[in-house]
Amino acid sequence: MDIVTWIVVGLVAGLLASAVVGGIGYGLIGDIIVGIVGAVLGGWLFATLGVSLPFSGIIATITVAFVGAVVLLLIIRALRPGPRGRS
Repeated sequence: MDIVTWIVVGLVAGLLASAVVGGIGYGLIGDIIVGIVGAVLGGWLFATLGVSLPFSGIIATITVAFVGAVVLLLIIRALRPGPRGRS
């Protein structure tokens, strides 16, 4: 994949993951970084668990990146100090 594809996949996956996990996102550059790191993490998770998708192409790439980005954001949220909804 070329760099433009990585940026687009990262942006889409980062934005979707931010929307699912909750919050306002990390800005344009932050969401791209979250999506690209999520793509690497998702690729590793899918390979380690032996999971394959029933479809291929850019949609599969975005799906794997999205799953990885959600996991990444959940890890970041768990490690971030501060209130976690407790009264």
